[in-house]
Amino acid sequence: MALEIAEQVKLLKRGTVEVYREDELAQRLTEAAQAPRPLRVKLGMDPTAPDIHLGHTVVLRKLRQFQDLGHKAVLIIGDYTARVGDPTGQNTTRPMLTAEQIKANAQTYFEQAGKVLDMSPDKVEVRYNSEWLADLRLADVIKLTASMTVARMLERDTFDLRYKKGDPIGIHEFLYPLMQGQDSVAIQSDVELGGTDQTFNNLVGRDLQRLAGQPPQIVITMPILVGLDGVQKMSKSKGNYIGVTDSPSQMFGKTMSIPDELMENYFTLLTDVPVEQIKTWVNPAQTHPRQAKVILGKLIVEQFYDKEAAEAAAAEFDKVFAQNQLPDQMPEVAVSSAPIAAAKLLLHCELVQTGGQAKRLIKQGGVRIDNVKIDDPSREVNPQDGMVVQVGKRKFAKLKLTI
Repeated sequence: MALEIAEQVKLLKRGTVEVYREDELAQRLTEAAQAPRPLRVKLGMDPTAPDIHLGHTVVLRKLRQFQDLGHKAVLIIGDYTARVGDPTGQNTTRPMLTAEQIKANAQTYFEQAGKVLDMSPDKVEVRYNSEWLADLRLADVIKLTASMTVARMLERDTFDLRYKKGDPIGIHEFLYPLMQGQDSVAIQSDVELGGTDQTFNNLVGRDLQRLAGQPPQIVITMPILVGLDGVQKMSKSKGNYIGVTDSPSQMFGKTMSIPDELMENYFTLLTDVPVEQIKTWVNPAQTHPRQAKVILGKLIVEQFYDKEAAEAAAAEFDKVFAQNQLPDQMPEVAVSSAPIAAAKLLLHCELVQTGGQAKRLIKQGGVRIDNVKIDDPSREVNPQDGMVVQVGKRKFAKLKLTI
């Protein structure tokens, strides 16, 4: 039993930043095995955005490990806390979301999280925190706030920074960690997972559980995944992300673009490859960095699709990038035969988001039409059936004439 629990702890610690506390985790796993009773492992998400990327899957993968060990994932959809807005990492107060936005975002989250989690009824429990937070009376809220001091709140770096700069902090933002902590009390969580940016909130949950006479949850924090640029955290708004709904070729191509120094981090957080094997693959004296990225790219694609899709994505990448050939599959875009400015054509093909971006890419030499470089955004293009428009190395569109 001791060896089995020790192995479980070792597995669950992989890729983590901190476990509050490891001895408590071992004890809780032992008690769960003896009862037997599955641990309730909490992960909260505020549906502030509809799509998730590989950065989000770091903590989802850890939750899946608990599921595979026989424990239950408890997903808390913060439909009530989203009305406040998590101040984590924010220099300004977050805007509040409407009920419609929250519902739509949550639905998308379920569908995408299901690519990582086991969504079987006996493996996952989904709760909305409006179930218990909406019924709190003013007296309940006052009692809740009495459990926390202003000095403790200002220990949080986000609040401390804004306070010292003289930037406004809404009183309702102080309520957020308390509301998230109350979630842990309401569902009686044994473990709570979160990124390092959630450490303060999750530890508040331990405090509130103690006050409620419950065993304090173990808090496990996961690192924030660095994006494709190798500098900032992975974020859709920064354009440095790999989305869980990206096509196999997009996933593979984006993975091949990461800086070499990120490979060990990505192997550790996004795959189940043993540590010893990772060391071999990221050591340039033993494995060429390009080959290591090929392995990584295939492993990532295989998780969300299958081995066949991963091999096909790798083959297409080699065809396009190493052999400078066109990909086998390209989105077709309907267009009339009327002449159109090159910048407007990029917008029409949805290869760029704005006209300004189109003009900039053309001037930088990043656009080709039928393999001819275009350097004038105003240049008129006469669309032809089968004409290929290329932006950078990974974006293609094939024109289909409608007239």
